[in-house]
Amino acid sequence: MAGHNVVLLDATFSMFSMRARIALAEKGIEYEKKEQDLANKGPELLQMNPIHKKVPVLVHNGKPICESLIIVQYIDEVWKDKGNPLLPSDPYARAQARFWADFVDKKVADASTRVWTTKGEELETAKKDFISALKQLEEELGDKPYFGGEDFGYVDLALIPFYSWFYAYETLGNFKTEEHCPKFIEWAKRCMQRETVSKSLPDPNQIYEFV
Repeated sequence: MAGHNVVLLDATFSMFSMRARIALAEKGIEYEKKEQDLANKGPELLQMNPIHKKVPVLVHNGKPICESLIIVQYIDEVWKDKGNPLLPSDPYARAQARFWADFVDKKVADASTRVWTTKGEELETAKKDFISALKQLEEELGDKPYFGGEDFGYVDLALIPFYSWFYAYETLGNFKTEEHCPKFIEWAKRCMQRETVSKSLPDPNQIYEFV
């Protein structure tokens, strides 16, 4: 089942695509990366993800898997004998990890998008919401090195791609995350020391130019 026929329909600056790249790197899976032009979506993307028409799409043995967190879970299940497990084995811990990854998608993704797409009062509200979400995550992190404990895992993987966008958020929103959430930045720098992470994330300056 876990053959080498792995293709990733990808977009370099998409934090959701970054999740798939990190998961594949964590498991040491070789794959073909196919960059997608999201402004002009090609036939392969539309065929492989006709519902949402978004990246990432993991195509494994010709079959598409869509939505970044579902892709990460799939990679963890199919290649469970490779690399470290991304999701905890304990059902309660696994449910908690899924809860916080969902929190990232609902709260962090929403507020961060508003930081770079709004102005004036809306921007001020977005910044408050963004910092508030990160503070809640800091609380959940506590004194642990990673969200799951000693090892880099599912929630870390779901969240760290946003860090590559921080320079763009902070420059456009005129604020510094570290002033409000120093523990969060410490965690992010710890994650960035992992080669699987640092090689999967684009340069923050390139993202700023892109935005």
